[in-house]
Amino acid sequence: MDWKALANRILDGGEPISRNEALAVLKSSDDELLEVLQAAYLIRKHYYGKKVSLHVLKNAKSGVCPEDCSFCSQSKSSSAEIEEYEMQTPEEIVAGAQEARGMQALRYCVVTSSRAPSESEMKTITAAASRIKEDYPELELCASMGFLTEEKAQRLKDAGVDRFNHNLETSASFYPSICSTHTYEDRVETAKTVKKVGLDLCCGGLIGMGETLEDRVDLALSLKELDTDSAPINFLDPREGTDLEGSDRVTPNTCLRTLAMFRFVLTCSEVRIAGGRETCLRDLQPLSLYPANSMFTNGYLTTGGQNFDADKKMIEDAGFEVGHLVNA
Repeated sequence: MDWKALANRILDGGEPISRNEALAVLKSSDDELLEVLQAAYLIRKHYYGKKVSLHVLKNAKSGVCPEDCSFCSQSKSSSAEIEEYEMQTPEEIVAGAQEARGMQALRYCVVTSSRAPSESEMKTITAAASRIKEDYPELELCASMGFLTEEKAQRLKDAGVDRFNHNLETSASFYPSICSTHTYEDRVETAKTVKKVGLDLCCGGLIGMGETLEDRVDLALSLKELDTDSAPINFLDPREGTDLEGSDRVTPNTCLRTLAMFRFVLTCSEVRIAGGRETCLRDLQPLSLYPANSMFTNGYLTTGGQNFDADKKMIEDAGFEVGHLVNA
C-alpha cells in the first residue's frame, strides 16, 4: 500500500480511512514501518506541528474500586500490592496542580477509583477545580471519576473542569472478556453524556489484553464515532496480582503500528502515548512521537514511569518540542 498517498488523501478531504485500510496498517510488515510512521506524521504535523503536550496524573483516590476490570490493579478482583487511600483533600489536589505546572504540563488529570463519584467526592473535586482555575487559569483540568449523570457532568463543567476521561478500553465484542460488573454500553453512555454538556471527551483504550487486530480497529472507529477530543492509548504492562498477570507485552513495533493506525483514523484528535509506553516501546519511545502528539509524564496511577527531565530530553533529542497544542 502507498501509505503516503493514504495520508494525503485523508488530508485533502477525500475518503476517510476504511476499516480494511486500518487493518492493513496493523498488518504492515516491519520493512514498511518507517513508511507507515512517516505517513502518520504527515497527518500529525498538519494538525499539531512539532509540539508535544505533556499531561500529569494525580491519583486522588487509590484502590478500593468495586469494579472487576481484569487489567486494573485497583479493581476488586486484584490482589496487587498497591497503596490504598480514600479521597484526598482539595488542598492536596491543588498542590498537585502546582507540581504539574512545574513540569510544563498542558493538562492536569485528576483520577479517582470508583464506579461513580459520590456526593462528597463531587464536592471535593469541584472545590479543588475552582481553586485550580483561580490559581492556574492556563492549566487545563481533566477529571476521571467513573460513570457520570448529566447533572454531575454539568457540575464539573461549571466548577472549571475542561475535560472528562472515560476510556472504552477495547471493542464492544471483546469487552465482556475483561469486565463483568458493568457493560461497554455503560461506558459509551457516559462518553455521550460528557459531550452533551460541552466537556471535552478524553476516551481511549488499552492494547494487549488478548484482543484481535480487528478489535483494535473497532475501538478506533468507535472513538471516531464518539468524536473523542483526545485518545490515550495504553499498552498492557501486566501487574502481578491482576487477572492478566503473566500476559505477554506487545512488541515495540506493534505499539508503533497501533499508534499510527489511531492517527490515521482519528486524524485531528489528540493521540496520547499513555500507560505502558516505557516497558512496551522501550528504546523505540522517540518514534512514537511521529503519530502521537501528547504523552503522560512522571508516572501513572499505581506505577512509576519516565520522569519529566528524561521525557523533555527525549522529546527535544527527537526534534520535537514541549508545548501547548497547536490544532490549526
